[in-house]
Amino acid sequence: MSEDRTRSTRRARILMCAPDHFEVSYTINPWMHPDRWQNESDVLAARSSQGWGSLAEVLRTLGADVELVPPVPGLPDLVFTANAAVILDGKALVATFRHPERQGETPVFRQAFDALKARGVLDEIHDMPPGLVLEGAGDCVFDPVRDVFWLGYGQRSDKESAAVIERTFGCEVVPLRLVDPRFYHMDTCLCPLNGGEALYFPGAFDAAGNDLIARRFGADNLIVAPEADARTLSVNAVNVGRDIVVATMSAVLRGMLEERGYRVHEVPITDFSLSGGSAFCLTLKLDRKSGGRDIAWEMPL
Repeated sequence: MSEDRTRSTRRARILMCAPDHFEVSYTINPWMHPDRWQNESDVLAARSSQGWGSLAEVLRTLGADVELVPPVPGLPDLVFTANAAVILDGKALVATFRHPERQGETPVFRQAFDALKARGVLDEIHDMPPGLVLEGAGDCVFDPVRDVFWLGYGQRSDKESAAVIERTFGCEVVPLRLVDPRFYHMDTCLCPLNGGEALYFPGAFDAAGNDLIARRFGADNLIVAPEADARTLSVNAVNVGRDIVVATMSAVLRGMLEERGYRVHEVPITDFSLSGGSAFCLTLKLDRKSGGRDIAWEMPL
C-alpha cells in the first residue's frame, strides 16, 4: 500500500465536551441573554444536549474520532472546546481567557491535555506567559493551505500573543483586528477552507483587515457570507475534507459552497448561539498538521 493510500485511511481526532452543564448564566458578549435562558431552561438544555450529540455523530460519520473533556459544574462554556488551546503538529498552547467567568477553564483544559499527552495523542503542552490573553483556536484559526494562523484581536485575545504563537509553532501569524462585538472571536467570521478559499464576513473586520484578507486569499478564493448568515453564525463551520458542518445556512450561501465542490451538513445546534457559539466553537482538531501533512483526511478523494 502506498504512503498516500495509507494516510488516506487514518481518521481525524477532535476534542469535544458534552453540554451537561451548559447554560447562559452571565453576559460576556452581545449574544448572551441569561433571562431568556432561564425562561426556557429545561427545553433549551434538552435541545442543546440532543444537538450536541447529533454534531458528534455527524463528525464521526465523516471520519473523526471524538475525544472528550469531562464537563465541570460552574463552567457552562467549557463545551466550547475550540477555545481550549491552539494545536498544531502535536503541540498544544493552552488558552487564557479575558473574562473571569471563563478563567476557570484553563486548568481544566490543561489537565485534559496532560492526559492526552500521557496517552501519546499530544507531544508537548505549552502555557501562555502571564498577562497575555489568547482564547485558543477560537481566535487563532489555522489556514491549512497557506500554513499560517489568522489571529483575531481587539475583542478577546491580545495582538501581542502572535509572537508566542510563532515561537511555539514556527508558523507565520497574521493578526486581524475584529471591530464588531458580535463577532468577538475569529472563528465567528473567518473560516479558511481546505480548498484554499475563505468563507468570511467582511463586516467583522476593519478596512486594513479586509484588504489583507483579499490580498492573501485572492479574489477568486473569497466566499462572502451574507450578513443574515453571519448573524446565524454560519461562518462558524467545521470543514472536514469537502464536507462543511454548520448549525444553519441560507440556500444562497449553500449554493456558493456547493458550486466549489463542498457538501453542507446542517445539525440542530442553533441553541448554542444563545451563548455566541456554533459548530466550530464546539470542536478542536487535535491532529492538525502543518505543511499539508494532514491533507489525507482534510481533502479525501
